[in-house]
Amino acid sequence: MCHLPTPKKMASPRTFTFLCGLLAANLVGATLSPPAVLSLGPEVIKQRLTQKLKDHDAINTLQQLPLFSAMKKESAGNMFSSLVQSILKHIIWLKVTSASILQLQVQPLNDGRELMVNVPLDMVAGFNTPLVKTIVELHMEVESQAIIHVETGERDHTRLVLSDCSNTRGRLRITLLHKLSFLLNSLADKVISLLVPALPKLVKSKLCPVIKAAFEDMRADLVNLTKVPVSLNSDHLEFDFMSPAIEHSVVHLILGAKLVDSEGKVTKLFNDSVDSLNLPSLYHTPFSLTMRKDVVNAVVAALLPPEELMVLLDYVLPETAHCLKSSIKVISEKAANRLGPTQIVKILTQETTELLVDQGNAKVAQLIILEVFATNEAYRPLFTLGIEATSEAQFYTRGDLLMINFNQISLNF
Repeated sequence: MCHLPTPKKMASPRTFTFLCGLLAANLVGATLSPPAVLSLGPEVIKQRLTQKLKDHDAINTLQQLPLFSAMKKESAGNMFSSLVQSILKHIIWLKVTSASILQLQVQPLNDGRELMVNVPLDMVAGFNTPLVKTIVELHMEVESQAIIHVETGERDHTRLVLSDCSNTRGRLRITLLHKLSFLLNSLADKVISLLVPALPKLVKSKLCPVIKAAFEDMRADLVNLTKVPVSLNSDHLEFDFMSPAIEHSVVHLILGAKLVDSEGKVTKLFNDSVDSLNLPSLYHTPFSLTMRKDVVNAVVAALLPPEELMVLLDYVLPETAHCLKSSIKVISEKAANRLGPTQIVKILTQETTELLVDQGNAKVAQLIILEVFATNEAYRPLFTLGIEATSEAQFYTRGDLLMINFNQISLNF
């Protein structure tokens, strides 16, 4: 499993796709059923949903809560409605003067197959009365909550949904911010008694739609993130969102994968069966992307395609040409004498490059065929040599690009 450290913001799709996928592949190849899985911990859900609430101006929704009309409506069915109405006559206006959303909490529910989202709210409301010029301020604390779960619709289509948005029981608190005169304190107590039943209903009717809209935007952004194509030389690796799952408090976006050439033609489609899911764990990191081994090897093969190189050895590497001739002369003087000034070395890469991962170290292995032609007119090689080349692969990022270095090349003849 590969995980990125906690970032200030999520890395670009290209960066964490390769960095996590390439380094994780060998460890999950035998167990991961889908081609790729993007795993998001509760911290990511909390951060993204918090940002979406800001984008939807949830604070402004709280500041515009019609407290006075809600309080009047709540008192309409009260057996002491006439007394309540006489109290309300002493209030000129009542509104939220400041509001903030405290840190969201995302907790596991139903054995980790659902997530409970708690949205704590902190508000100050003020009301004015002709009795005094002072504004009476009330401190109001209330909490909204909702559940994130996987819903199965028509044709077994599954999606992440947010439901059961309501207020947390026992989390409502309204107090007088500053003690005033006995008369004003008594009036404030009456206002509080009317706000206690009215405020939760008001928050549910006004804020819950905003929370749901913010969640829908967050879900769409996460799905769109998986659809960004990743450039592999002239090819692209593309992911297709298949279905979500929630397991052990982690939201998994299960992805299909395919390789697409420069003309948009699918050159390789990876088996996307999800009949039996073995989902990765996060191991205390906020998110990760894990790719199946066959996907990773296809990515490496696209980055390092088969190549053929021909070298006029005497002109390009004269010292190597002399060394080669001396070495062959030890074996066969006749063969060495056949090497002319136009001798050619032909280097061919064979089979698909394979990435090997062992205890956090990555290596690239490939079979190389070396053919030596005595002259540039020879049709058959003087001799052929098979070489298994391995190199340490080091991955690092530069901006939004993944860079690969190959170090310590070793050859097995």
